[in-house]
Order: sequence, then C-alpha cells, then structure tokens
Amino acid sequence: MTHLIALIDGSSYSQSVCDLTRWVAERTNASIDLMHVLGRRGVGSEPADLSGNLKLGQRSSLLAELAELDEQKAKLELKRGRLLLEEAKTGLEQAGVKTVGTKLRHGDLIESIAEFEGDADLILVGKRGEAADFAKLHLGSNLERVVRAANKPVLVASRAFKPIQKFLIAFDGGESAMKAVRHIASGKLFTDLPCTLLCVGKPTDSLQEKLDEAATLLRKAGYEVDAGFAQGEPEDVIKARIEADNIDLLVMGAYGHSRIRNLIIGSTTTEMVRSCQVPVMMFR
Repeated sequence: MTHLIALIDGSSYSQSVCDLTRWVAERTNASIDLMHVLGRRGVGSEPADLSGNLKLGQRSSLLAELAELDEQKAKLELKRGRLLLEEAKTGLEQAGVKTVGTKLRHGDLIESIAEFEGDADLILVGKRGEAADFAKLHLGSNLERVVRAANKPVLVASRAFKPIQKFLIAFDGGESAMKAVRHIASGKLFTDLPCTLLCVGKPTDSLQEKLDEAATLLRKAGYEVDAGFAQGEPEDVIKARIEADNIDLLVMGAYGHSRIRNLIIGSTTTEMVRSCQVPVMMFR
C-alpha cells in the first residue's frame, strides 16, 4: 500500500492539500499521515532592554507575566494544532478515505519529515503557508526546504484543487526527469490520464533519443503520450502549454544543472511553482 505524508497548517492551502491528498489516496489505495509541526519555542521572552528604570521586584514580576504568556501561547498552539489535524482527518474520512492518521510534532519541520518519510511514497505540501498565504508572488518559506531535504517525490498543491484529468512532464533528458518518467510508468497514480511529454529547447540527436525512450516507456505502461519539442524560454513555453491545453498537473525534476531542473534558486522552477495555477510534482 502507498503511504502519504500531507503537511497542513492554518493556511488556505491546507484544504487544497487535503483535497489533493484524497485524490492521490483514491487512485493508489494509499494510507495517509496528516502532519502539523509546531515550531520550537524561543529561549525566553525576556526583552533585551527593560529600560533600566524597573526595580528588581518589578522586573521579576514582568518576567513572570511574560513566562505565563509564553506558556498560554504554547498551550493554545498545541490545541489549535490538534484541532487542525482532527478537522482534516474527519474531512478525509467523510470523503471515503479509510486509513488516516495524524502526527503533531514539536520542533523543526525538516527533522519531522526525515523522521517519518522512510515509510512514505509521497509528500504533499501547499505552495504557500500561513505567513505567505496571500502573497501571490512569494512562495512559502518552508517549501524550498522541504523539496531540498526530502528523499521522496514532493507534490505541491495549488490554492484551488480540481480533479486531475491530464498532466504534463517537463522533460530535459536528465536523471531527475527520467526518474519521474519511471516512477509514473511503474505506478498507478496517473493511470489512464493523457500525458504531454514536453522538451523545451533545440532538438538534438541525444535529446531526441532520450525523449523517445521516455515516451516508449510510458506507452508500454499504457499511457497515451503526446511527445515533442518546443522553442523558447522554458518557463514561458511550459506555462503557455499548461494554459492552452488545460493541463491539470505539472511534473518536473528538481535540482541538476539544466534550467528545467534547478529548484527554487533557479529561475525556471521558481517561476513554474509560483506562477502555474496547477499542482507541481517534483523529483530529485
């Protein structure tokens, strides 16, 4: 059975993450762990400068009040985290998903993922979190960290979910792109969905051979594949094709030396994740 880790917080993207998780679970008979991570608490609330005018007793009283506020805040965050997880779990179960667990963790997000991703086949996360919820040109601060650190494919949810009817693979002939092709060909997630295999750049004998190899692998697995080249800037060409063909999900490699496979620090992938209104599945 496939196992999914879905990262949720209080952002508007959490519902889309849950909807996308449900879609994946239905197609793969996957079990789900919903995860919410509470950040590490600060070392203390003592201000750096108490003005120098406070007497010892006043200072002690103020610090005690601040410590009490810290404790109350931590309790509220814990209660809120449990509520977020339970509401998400209930929603998935009511939608028919059978196996849903919850994990509420304290500490670093990446450390929490590393602890559990060994049993997972896919990690799902929203494009933006609470801090960047309405900043359309700003990606969530944790997104780059998650995709950089994860050893499993990462599926990034867009703001609004719609059922996936067709998908596009941004192909550059590199190992990450071939890994994505092999993963799709051997799995059940995209079965029966039309596939566009798009290579942006000048056709060469080597690239043509790799593109043909990828298309053949997918066709042998039963996929209907439209494979070809297109000229132009990768981010512009891919975005235009997604919009023109009503593509519902983009698959691409992460990391590497080519423009298509640079993650976040590379302009192509940054633009793809930021501007495309569809989920993006990334492979390292």
